[in-house]
Amino acid sequence: MKNENYEVVIGLEVHAELSTKSKIFCSCSAEFGGEPNTHCCPVCMAMPGALPVLNEKVVEYAVKAGLATNCKIAKNSKNDRKNYFYPDLPKSYQISQFDLPLCYEGYVEIDTANGVKKIRLTRIHIEEDAGKLNHDTYRGGSLVDLNRAGVPLIEIVSEPDISSVEEAEIYLRKLKSILEYIEVSDCKMQEGSLRADVNVSIRKKGDTKLGTRTEMKNMNSFKSIVRGIEYEISRQIEVVENGGKIEQETLRWDDVAGKTSSMRDKEDAQDYRYFPDPDLVAIKLSDEYIENIRESLPEMPESRKKRYIEEYKLPEFDAKIITSSKHLANMFEKAVVVCKNPKAVSNWLISDVSRILNEKELEASEIPFEAEYLGKLVVLIEKGTISSAIAKKVLEEMFENPKDPAMIVEEKGLVQISDEGAIKEVVLKILANNPQSVADFKAGKDKALGFLVGQAMKETKGKANPQMLNKMFYDSICTNI
Repeated sequence: MKNENYEVVIGLEVHAELSTKSKIFCSCSAEFGGEPNTHCCPVCMAMPGALPVLNEKVVEYAVKAGLATNCKIAKNSKNDRKNYFYPDLPKSYQISQFDLPLCYEGYVEIDTANGVKKIRLTRIHIEEDAGKLNHDTYRGGSLVDLNRAGVPLIEIVSEPDISSVEEAEIYLRKLKSILEYIEVSDCKMQEGSLRADVNVSIRKKGDTKLGTRTEMKNMNSFKSIVRGIEYEISRQIEVVENGGKIEQETLRWDDVAGKTSSMRDKEDAQDYRYFPDPDLVAIKLSDEYIENIRESLPEMPESRKKRYIEEYKLPEFDAKIITSSKHLANMFEKAVVVCKNPKAVSNWLISDVSRILNEKELEASEIPFEAEYLGKLVVLIEKGTISSAIAKKVLEEMFENPKDPAMIVEEKGLVQISDEGAIKEVVLKILANNPQSVADFKAGKDKALGFLVGQAMKETKGKANPQMLNKMFYDSICTNI
């Protein structure tokens, strides 16, 4: 269904698991994984008489996230009980924050096709995660794993300022980048460390009143979020165009089927019956505490991008892509120390390294080799030890076998052929086998030379020096014209 007559309004509630060693209200490990029900205790299992104690590091990380997203920080805050029943929520309530969140009235700026846009943040608050149900579809029934129960979360709630699928993805990627830079979350979406509840509504263009929204829960990949929003926009438009009414409800996204299905009616705040948790004291922060955290913030993506343009003379496009990931930016700086060629390192990160990450569905943090090895790869090309074509093969090998590229080149016999006699022999052979291409080049078809060079590279398995090949082919043909 076409949507030229409608506009979309999107708000995102992003949950990020904090990278603390222990859980939010007890000393159990917050590490991902482990045998089921081995990272839990009477507190996170909600045993009678067990009392929670707030992890101070959780407050610090939440304040750090708030400062990094231009939020105001509340000096007086508290924890509240949010009452609802889920089978994997042992207490039948979640300890969260209601009317006094730690951080409020912030914003994140994103780059769009129409320029910089400010996405306002309503709040950032702390809360505990629920457990996890493992469904046995073969034998029937479900088993509960409480390892995740009590893992600390921050929930970052945006205003409904997002107006397209593209803006939603840009905003999420920017938010992920910020959280990685300040090191409060590992943001591993495949492990559920970063996930989003997506609120979508539509309205006729020109209308100012918000439409009825639906919410897609716990989406943990950019691809799924994009597909889910696109589907929900089309579904809502079709319902309205056919005279129907959008129901406020919570939806489940089926990534295989590519569509949403209803889970339950969408709750409002009053449905949760919030009240202050009587077992936890109020949170009071001093100006000194907040300023100390502010001073500890690292260099953020925007200032790092500006520095790369000025210090390394990178194009803005390169600097923007590299600094969008703290891991790529760190790799860039360490590699440049080795090879002293910022643009070459940038080219490898933006092209081949990013391509391989996409193919293998890896995050930049999962690049297996040392940053210095990328710098050494650039040096090998500059010295003429290997060609760019061979370097691509070496890089692929570094992802499989992360060691010094010089060792890979030696072990696999990939040293570039620069011996004039050996190359001359190959050139003469290719010329003899391709008289038509020779004639085409003499007739002014420049592409024929590229074909001949390609044949020679194939003959030498990519080892021949391409510059020497080009010159030798050109000279050999021209002397016979």
